[in-house]
Amino acid sequence: MAKWFRSEPMEYISLIMNEDAAHDCLGDLGKLGVIQFTDLNPDLTPFQRRYVSYVKRCDELERKLRYFSTEIGKFNIECESAGTVDTFLESDQASSTGGTAETPSSGKIMENLEGELEGYESQLKELNSYSEKLTIEYNEKVELQEVLEKAQNLLESEEGRPDLDMKFSSVTGVVSTEERSNFERMIFRATRGNCFIRFAPIKQPITDPETGQLMEKSVFIIFYKSDSIEIKLKKICDAFQAHRYSLPDMDDAASVDNMLTDNAQELVDSRTVLLKNQDTRYRLCQMLAKHCERWTWHVLKEKAIYHSLNMFKADVSGMLRGEGWVIGENLDEVKGTVEKAHANMDMSMPSLIDNVAQPWPTPPTHFVTNKFTYAYQEFVNTYGIPRYREANPALFTAATFPFLFGVMYGDIGHGTFLFLAGCSLVWNEKKNEGVKQDELSEGLHIGRYMILMMGFFAVYAGLVYNDCFSLGLNLFKSRWEFEGQEDMSVEEGDVAYQLADYGSAESVYSFGLDPMWHVTQNELLFFNSFKMKLSVIFGILQMFMGTCLKGVNAVYFGEKLDLYLEVLPMMVFAAALFIYMVILIFMKWSINWQERMGSATCYDPAGDEWQADWVVCDQSGNGYCTPWGYSCVDGDTTADKCPLDYGGSGDGCQPPNLITSLINIALAPGDVDEPIYKGQAEVQNVLLFLAFASVPILLFAKPYMISRQHNARAHPPTEEHVEAPHGEEEEDHGMGEIIIHQAIETIEFVLGMVSNTASYLRLWALSLAHSELATVFWEKCMLSTLSVNWFATYLGFGLFAAVTFGVLLMMDVLECFLHALRLHWVEFQSKFFKADGIRFSPYSFKQIINDAA
Repeated sequence: MAKWFRSEPMEYISLIMNEDAAHDCLGDLGKLGVIQFTDLNPDLTPFQRRYVSYVKRCDELERKLRYFSTEIGKFNIECESAGTVDTFLESDQASSTGGTAETPSSGKIMENLEGELEGYESQLKELNSYSEKLTIEYNEKVELQEVLEKAQNLLESEEGRPDLDMKFSSVTGVVSTEERSNFERMIFRATRGNCFIRFAPIKQPITDPETGQLMEKSVFIIFYKSDSIEIKLKKICDAFQAHRYSLPDMDDAASVDNMLTDNAQELVDSRTVLLKNQDTRYRLCQMLAKHCERWTWHVLKEKAIYHSLNMFKADVSGMLRGEGWVIGENLDEVKGTVEKAHANMDMSMPSLIDNVAQPWPTPPTHFVTNKFTYAYQEFVNTYGIPRYREANPALFTAATFPFLFGVMYGDIGHGTFLFLAGCSLVWNEKKNEGVKQDELSEGLHIGRYMILMMGFFAVYAGLVYNDCFSLGLNLFKSRWEFEGQEDMSVEEGDVAYQLADYGSAESVYSFGLDPMWHVTQNELLFFNSFKMKLSVIFGILQMFMGTCLKGVNAVYFGEKLDLYLEVLPMMVFAAALFIYMVILIFMKWSINWQERMGSATCYDPAGDEWQADWVVCDQSGNGYCTPWGYSCVDGDTTADKCPLDYGGSGDGCQPPNLITSLINIALAPGDVDEPIYKGQAEVQNVLLFLAFASVPILLFAKPYMISRQHNARAHPPTEEHVEAPHGEEEEDHGMGEIIIHQAIETIEFVLGMVSNTASYLRLWALSLAHSELATVFWEKCMLSTLSVNWFATYLGFGLFAAVTFGVLLMMDVLECFLHALRLHWVEFQSKFFKADGIRFSPYSFKQIINDAA
């Protein structure tokens, strides 16, 4: 975990290598994935680079592979997997077919692939072209056969025709069924109704040779008389892409039958040739599917090598120089890899790797993650990349995010379902790794451990709330009991009594809240108070931890001004008002208020409530005494009877309203109506002074010190010229700009502490909403049907399960997830996280192949 707290140390190196060995060097470095190259040729366009011709060749190979994938997809053939990326990279086999063990030199890899893929592409294109021609011919014969049959049937169906000497001309053909109505309407309008048209649908769909889709078509026959109409009809047919066919005289039955027979025979021959062509293409695509993925990985690897080589600079003939960031602990491994590649090539000129000055002040940020921490790191990176060596919020998010989710979603039953869902995802993680999934399934697989932890903390919080599907579980026997509870004679308004003395160990429920609270009238009041205080405590502690992390960053980077003039005033302000609030909450929880209130209560010394160890007063008043010996008088206040003498109306014997007490710290300084401890007013005045004093320090101290430092640099005490660091002499350090920036920081922090504390009340609000929804679903769907009959109960359970799954197990999980996300991104990370770092993008074959997939 300590390694995850800060990003990996980076080294900026210069790499000089022989041009002949450059390809092999980068091939080995790409397998390591620990270096990010810097472009040393920013002024050159992509077409002016040294290895642009190789990149173009790779692009052409990618185009061919995409063409193969498209053709393979037409036959619904799945491309065979080339195995894992790690196995592919470890393998030294570079044969284009993947079936031989010979390893061509790096220069021949591209030539082998180009030659082989060119042959397959030519063969496939030729087969596709031939298939398109065969399909057109086959479709024409099918359409002609249908035209002959439909026209013959159409004319034969016209019985009782008058035998006229007038002869009509006709146009026959086939048109798409979708265009039939438009086609008929256009003919009617163009010929003004001076034609006679009939349609007959073709039952069997016909394949479109261009798209390969099946189309519904219909045979048409049009009778007309005028030559001008014939010209219009032909133009309309061409416009609607209707195929026209010339038919013999339909009165000559012999010629029509001969034509039908000849066409049927040709149709059979065309179908045989077409099926043979399709079978040949299918077998070729099957063969391509076996190697397509491996070829694609080879091309991606080669293209990545030449893209990286285009970033190198050729300062000396035959030598290439590159620069880039390397993970510090892998620097020796990089040196060994480059030297090994040179040694394998028997190069006389050795390689050279040396550290150089950094080109920009901020190195890229890289964290080493595993399958558990990866999801939380991406969770943070989505908001912004941490600065180099800055405290990583993901380390804390891995613990606090599922915990705060559990606080909002706390329910034993619902949390168990979520936990089991996470267990299922973790159990099947090996099955899902490396499998192409949709975006939602991939996201669930990545966050499987996050879902597991969310479910675990939801169950934990449910145990603390003692809430299971809105019902309390009497796991450790309740410490409260109602009169008549055993015989079910409890009435509304009855008061429960404790089974053990107040404050004793036996009176405390073993873990979580007592289940009796779930059946009381003041249930909502009690749970609201409890959850509201918990929300404030968790929120203030998390925000204060964020402020402390800001100080940790300042110490690590040696930023003394930030530490003393920014972080410390922030911590003083937060501690004086908000940490003090948390302390008051715990003090109120830990004090035995029954004992304190009893000490300010008047009792009759002769009564049953009087205890033997109490002090009997002189009974000079109304005859009653307090346990500490004060003689009660009618009209005495609590302050008169309280022995603590803390001041205020309660004098320490009355539990305070914390909200009022906290508001009065600022609105009524020195006035504590219901104190908890002695000297509370003086302590709160000191804390208020510290809080108010920290604001001007936070606002003006840092800009003043920065201004003094810049003035000292601008006017050095000696006459010797001190050269400023590069870029600093041109930087504008105007006092006004610095003050404005610091004012924004101050206002954001001061107001943010107040608003963000209120924002954490969403923990209480979401938990309340979840428990109330569960209660409503249980009462309306289950309780209301249990007393009817078994069938109503059956239907009620179905409705209860449906709304529970849809609302509480789906919508509410997403809602609580988003609110926990916001609490981390806005309330927690804003205290210390800059989110303007540069992500480390290593030259890695594995990453490139995975991204392409």
